[in-house]
Amino acid sequence: MNKQFIIKKSDEIAQIVKTGKKTVSKFYIIYNIESDTIFNKYCVSVSKKLGKAHIRNRIKRRVKDILMKNRIDLNRKYVIIIRKDAVDASYEDLKEILIKQIKGEK
Repeated sequence: MNKQFIIKKSDEIAQIVKTGKKTVSKFYIIYNIESDTIFNKYCVSVSKKLGKAHIRNRIKRRVKDILMKNRIDLNRKYVIIIRKDAVDASYEDLKEILIKQIKGEK
């Protein structure tokens, strides 16, 4: 994922979580707000409760890959929190639910 698409500042993440629209699914909790950029920006968060580092990194890589392969230009900022059920899910299941959840917020 390119640097321009990543949100890293904790105050920016906190603002999105506090004021953004929240949607919940089996694999994700997603907060989003309007953005002033012409592209989406993302923050992908995985709790240490989900497993060791290699498991958390695998899930983050999958989600970032889905986001980059399926460009959805809605001019929004997203904080994506991964839930425990996503660890055992297949790539296709993760992709299907994430795309539906993001597009449903249009």
